[in-house]
Order: sequence, then C-alpha cells, then structure tokens
Amino acid sequence: MPTTKKAKIVKVAKQANVAPKKIAKVGSSQMKGFLDFIRTHGVIGLAVGLVLGGAVGVVVKSLINNVVMPPIGLLLGSAEGLTGLKWAIGTVNGKEAVLQYGVFLNDFINFLVIAFVIYFIVHMLRLDKLDKPKS
Repeated sequence: MPTTKKAKIVKVAKQANVAPKKIAKVGSSQMKGFLDFIRTHGVIGLAVGLVLGGAVGVVVKSLINNVVMPPIGLLLGSAEGLTGLKWAIGTVNGKEAVLQYGVFLNDFINFLVIAFVIYFIVHMLRLDKLDKPKS
C-alpha cells in the first residue's frame, strides 16, 4: 500500500517524537521570517532597480550616444562624439598603444543619466515606500 505525503510526515514526526502540527508551525514561521527578510533588506527595491534599469537603460544609452555625445565630441574636436577622444601613449612593435578616455567618459555619463532616471522613477511612483524600515 503506497504511503501519502501526510502519512510520511506523521511517521517522521513520530520517530522524532514531535507532533505534526509543530512541524507545520516551523514551516509557517520560516515563511514569515523569509517575507520579513525580503521587506527589511530591500530585496523589493533591488528587484525594481534591476527591472527598471534594464528597461530604461537601452533608451537612455541611445539618447546619450545619438543625441548628447555628438555635439559634445564636436566641441572637443572629435567627429565621433566622446567615443572618438583618444590619446596615443606610444607604439609597441609598430602598433599604436591608445588610451581611449572618451569611451570611459561616455560610459560614465551613461551611468549617471541612468541612475538619475531610475531615482526619479522610483520616487515618482513611490516605490521606495514598499520596503519595511529596518528596526
């Protein structure tokens, strides 16, 4: 005769000399502890940040690369925008060693704009109120 899941729990509980209801209470308290952990340690905020960062990141990067950087690069003497700014630091075996600081500046500006947009969206939608304050 096959045993059911409930019968297995009762059998294990009897062997451990513990009432089956106490096992259920342990599971319930662990679930409550898990939900408290999620709320107090900012897991919701982290999830929101990841989702919004992925969604908004592509649009903001396109805005920066295609609208903002070309005029800035033109002012600094590069037709390729900031990504065209380079500094040749020497040659090795006939190949030029180049420090591409413009790419770094471009990525840094992308980061700042994306961080600002995420901050603005989280505060505008009041998503920062979802997390429980730490005690």
